[in-house]
Amino acid sequence: MAEKNPRTRAGSGLDTPLSSRQRRLPRLAPNPDSFGSATERFARFMGTPQFLLWMTIFCALWLAWNTLAPQDWRFDSAAFGFTALTLVLSLQASYAAPLLLLAQNRQDDRDRVALTEDRSRAERNLTDTEYLTREIAGLRLAMRDVATRDFVRSELRNVLEELLEEREGVQDEEAARRREREREKFEREKEREERDREERDRR
Repeated sequence: MAEKNPRTRAGSGLDTPLSSRQRRLPRLAPNPDSFGSATERFARFMGTPQFLLWMTIFCALWLAWNTLAPQDWRFDSAAFGFTALTLVLSLQASYAAPLLLLAQNRQDDRDRVALTEDRSRAERNLTDTEYLTREIAGLRLAMRDVATRDFVRSELRNVLEELLEEREGVQDEEAARRREREREKFEREKEREERDREERDRR
C-alpha cells in the first residue's frame, strides 16, 4: 500500500497557517491615536472636580426622582435598593478602569521617549563639553610655547645692543650681564612650565 505524501494532505488545525483561516467575526482595530486621545481626554475629565460634581448631581436627581415622584413615573424601585443605579455605576466603573489604564500606558510611553531623548541630549552635551575641554587644554599648552611680547622685546633689545657693540667695537659688560640674566630667567621659567605640564599630565 502506497504511503501518502504528507505534502499533499490538506492542512487542518494547527498545521494550517493563521493567515489562511477564515475569521467568523470581523477584526475590530480602531485607530490607536484617535482612541488614545479620546481615552486621555476622558481620563483627564474623570480626575476633575467637575466630573465629581456632575456625578453627584446625577445620583441626587436619580434618587430624588425615584423617591419623590409618583409611583407610576418611577423606573428604579427604592424597595430593591435602587438596583438600576447600582448597575449604571458598576458599568461606569468597569469601563473607567481600563480607560484609565490605557491613558496611563500612553503617558508611560511618552515619559519613556522623553527620558530617552533627555539621556541622548545629555550624552551629546557631555561629549561636546569634553571636546571643548580638550581643545582649550591644547590651546593653553600651545600658548605656553609661543613667545610673549615681553620676550620678543627683550630679545630684540639684546640683538640691537650686540649689533651696536660690534659696530663700535666696544663691549658693554653691564649690558652683557643683563642679557645673560634675562636668558637665565627665561630658561628658568621655561623649565618651570615644563615641570608643571608634566605634573598635570601625570595627574
